[in-house]
Amino acid sequence: MKILKSLVLVLALSVAAYAQTEDLGMGAFANEQGPILIVVDAAMADLMIDSPYVMFVAYLAAKDHNQSIVVDRSDVVMVYNGREYRLPSVKELRENYRGGIHDLDFYRHLGKEGIVASWARFYNFTLGGDFFPTLGGPLSVDRGSMSGVIGFRTKLYFKNPGFKKGDKLTIKVRDQKNPQLTGEVEVTIE
Repeated sequence: MKILKSLVLVLALSVAAYAQTEDLGMGAFANEQGPILIVVDAAMADLMIDSPYVMFVAYLAAKDHNQSIVVDRSDVVMVYNGREYRLPSVKELRENYRGGIHDLDFYRHLGKEGIVASWARFYNFTLGGDFFPTLGGPLSVDRGSMSGVIGFRTKLYFKNPGFKKGDKLTIKVRDQKNPQLTGEVEVTIE
């Protein structure tokens, strides 16, 4: 009987976690249930599924406007097939992948209607820093700050673990000082 109750609890939690993510269309996914609001645009990952590094664009904001949250690059992970993947360093990405400028240029031409339909339209996203800036672009930062209606927008690159169409992954972020302040979103590679 305990096993059955445990199984029901696990299934309920799985459904609850999945229900928190909203598919916005056009490769964008949002979750506004946690203290860190998160929208991830996976349109480039969908298009460049065979690339050695896959780019996502994340929009992060503090749900409580009276709270300041700082996400360190080391506190951003992708969970795929039960394994956690961390962001590579900027140096690693530049040494092993030369597609950053192409990715950004291509991304600019993709539709952003899904993101505009989310909570993100109510926030301002600073252009002063990025975890993975292109050469000649904004500064490379190790932390993204959010407070009030100011959010943080950044590219996220992960080493491609072998994505296939229809695969699901979760991108998780947390505050650098308070691990209770988290956000996560489930993404489907389409």
